Amino acid sequence: MQQRCASSAKNLCRKILLPEGAIRATRPPLCDIFINHRGTDTKRTIAGLLHDHLLRLGLRPFLDSMNMKPGDKLFGKIDPAIRSCKLGVAIFSPNYCDSYFCLHELALMMESKKRVIPVFCDVKPSQLQVADYGTHSTDQLRRFDRALEEVKYTVGIAFDTLLGDWSAFLNAAADAVNKNLVELEAENSSK
Repeated sequence: MQQRCASSAKNLCRKILLPEGAIRATRPPLCDIFINHRGTDTKRTIAGLLHDHLLRLGLRPFLDSMNMKPGDKLFGKIDPAIRSCKLGVAIFSPNYCDSYFCLHELALMMESKKRVIPVFCDVKPSQLQVADYGTHSTDQLRRFDRALEEVKYTVGIAFDTLLGDWSAFLNAAADAVNKNLVELEAENSSK
């Protein structure tokens, strides 16, 4: 009974929000914001807290540990989330550049022409360099280098996890996300 009532309420909301004859848009994006991060450095701290903060604000952030379940294919979930997101947040940390997945996600965001808000967590932009351990092809290295260079020259947010004010950081990051989403929405509606 309760499930039927919830379903009826959803249908009523759809009818109110989407009048008869209105053109239905394609599927909504999987997420509003894609959070790109190095799990070992930031998943239990800055990335997880930012995800939860954005979720409480009514946004749809994508964080691998929160949006994926055992059995999901990494590229099968992450790549479509990046392609459909409105905005990216890249959290750079000391071990970020050691991860193929981090660099792949960043490169895909840049290649998809996504606006990216960089967060420099315990690292300076000048310290970000792709390490060549002989595991990446020359093309991959160039792709990763291009993405890193582009983001190094993007205004971001710096945060020191030992000395920084976590609450102030979360509010500043959420404010930056909201302002960018509003700008993107305005740009899209004027097209």
